Amino acid sequence: MSTIKEGLYYSEDHEWVAVEGNVATIGLSDFAQHELGDIVFVEMPEEDDDLEAGGELGTVESVKAASDIYSPVSGKVVAINEDLEDEPGKINAEPYDAWIVKVELSDTAELEKLLSPDGYKAFIEE
Repeated sequence: MSTIKEGLYYSEDHEWVAVEGNVATIGLSDFAQHELGDIVFVEMPEEDDDLEAGGELGTVESVKAASDIYSPVSGKVVAINEDLEDEPGKINAEPYDAWIVKVELSDTAELEKLLSPDGYKAFIEE
């Protein structure tokens, strides 16, 4: 059973979003890391890149497959998790601590389109 952390937003592409002020921290859900298997590489955007909600944020490669990561929100990248360059497996070990990027939100209304923890739980159980 996948862990779904309270207090976060979730996308149907299995990213989680934590919001503090005007900054969204984005990572992969526990469900996503279970589906992918052992993660061996994470490709991330550069700081100052502009992301569009639904647009590609990066790529994650596991021993099983490579998958695109989609940005659940629009905004400017203000930080990337450089730890993942050397230790991409942190996503498997601690999916809710191993964030990928932090984004300065350009439209907080986009958060309303994301799933609540209960909504995400229902979505992955379908």
